Amino acid sequence: MSEKCIGSGGKLKTYHGSCHCGVVRFEADIDLSKGAIRCNCSICVKARFWPAIIAPRAFRLLSGDSSLTKYQFHTKTDQHLFCMFCGIRSFGIGRSPRWGEFYAVNVTCLDDVTDDELTKIPVTYLNGRDDNWDAPPLHTGYL
Repeated sequence: MSEKCIGSGGKLKTYHGSCHCGVVRFEADIDLSKGAIRCNCSICVKARFWPAIIAPRAFRLLSGDSSLTKYQFHTKTDQHLFCMFCGIRSFGIGRSPRWGEFYAVNVTCLDDVTDDELTKIPVTYLNGRDDNWDAPPLHTGYL
């Protein structure tokens, strides 16, 4: 996936999102036509995480900071955040050579996204399981 996920232009829209219980609330400026990712790494597969990658300046946590629990593994670079009450991962924070500093917003946690918008999101598949970020995984149907 290229910088197109973070870049400006297109149709930025401010979405409002939350965890399942509503304690964690945020808003994020996202151009869903720029796409989202589906990754086959262990944590993305197990959590069914479907994030749009955005710049940190495009994300605003409105409430629930003290209710977020952080999980880190492997290189401990990315912050896998989830609500301590309902367990939902509505967003995460990371850093990569490809995107620099970024927020990964779970598009299924956007409260005001329509089914039509979700259906039209272009998906880029990443092969995180094999640490091969330049080619999609062979199988993507389960992602």
